[in-house]
Amino acid sequence: MQFNHSSKMQVSTPGNVSTRWVGARGGRSPGEFWRLIKKHGTMFPVTGAARPGPNRTAPACSGQAGHWGTMRFVPETSLDKVISDRAVEASLLKLFHALFRRDLSNQAKCLNLLPESVQSKYMDILTRFQSVEETKENEMDFNPDGAMFETLGFIVKRATSSLSFAGRGVFITTGKVPKGTVVCMYPGTVYQQYEPILFQSICNPFIFRCIDGVLIDGNDKGISKVIYRSCSGRDRLGPYKTSDVTWLTETPRNPLGVGQYVNNCSNEKEANVYYQEFDVPSTFPLEFRQYIPNVNYRHDAERPLRCVLLVALRDIEMGEELFSNYYTIIK
Repeated sequence: MQFNHSSKMQVSTPGNVSTRWVGARGGRSPGEFWRLIKKHGTMFPVTGAARPGPNRTAPACSGQAGHWGTMRFVPETSLDKVISDRAVEASLLKLFHALFRRDLSNQAKCLNLLPESVQSKYMDILTRFQSVEETKENEMDFNPDGAMFETLGFIVKRATSSLSFAGRGVFITTGKVPKGTVVCMYPGTVYQQYEPILFQSICNPFIFRCIDGVLIDGNDKGISKVIYRSCSGRDRLGPYKTSDVTWLTETPRNPLGVGQYVNNCSNEKEANVYYQEFDVPSTFPLEFRQYIPNVNYRHDAERPLRCVLLVALRDIEMGEELFSNYYTIIK
């Protein structure tokens, strides 16, 4: 195989190979990664390293987490998604439903503006809270972590990484994550290949490139933050939000929206989660879209909203830090 680096934001590969990557946070760029591959003449240059099987971590090049030192190799496109889109959607709906019902003081007014078919699903809420004033008097504590633990059986939090040079990371602070479970979402503005992202990408380690070239800017600071807030506000349906902006803060209303802080694995720290792309279907309930931490750069995008989830490769115990492969090769 021949691999050629064409620019910082694009990697040219053979026609039968697709790639997915995340901007290296303080580590090697995709271009540096490919130059190392060409220098060693193999995709897996570590001496004594066995060629990985399907969906296995491949040690390569660096050995330092946070750098382009490991990759995930998938021999067939059909094997890239380990869990189905239906399973992903069911998991999100389960959590979002719990978040919605725990946020009654903010939802009651908007519920009255939704179609009757939607209102009928929450008749107990509308009956209990007859007005905004009554809702405030009966306000429940909105506890995203409680909703997460109740529905998914675990809680994830950002904290200082166990790797001294990696900055912040994401940990399982409560409970246990079963294999094949959605653990995080990668938040940010979604760009098609032809949309402008040059200025946002400068010195930005949070650019995620999907297999089909769609880009997600997961930076919660600077111009990236301003653009996300602007696009989210643009897409509001009256008083109703269609995306979540709280992932830009330290207290996200959707506790899954911390996936951009998951660090890269290494030879010492194996990957325990992987990235899986998911297009939000048109049938996704309107009342739950407020918890999706993604928004299209253009309001007239002709394709479904792209989300990227991090899914557990194995059972993950309480106290463990999450590690992913920043580079995926799909043949």
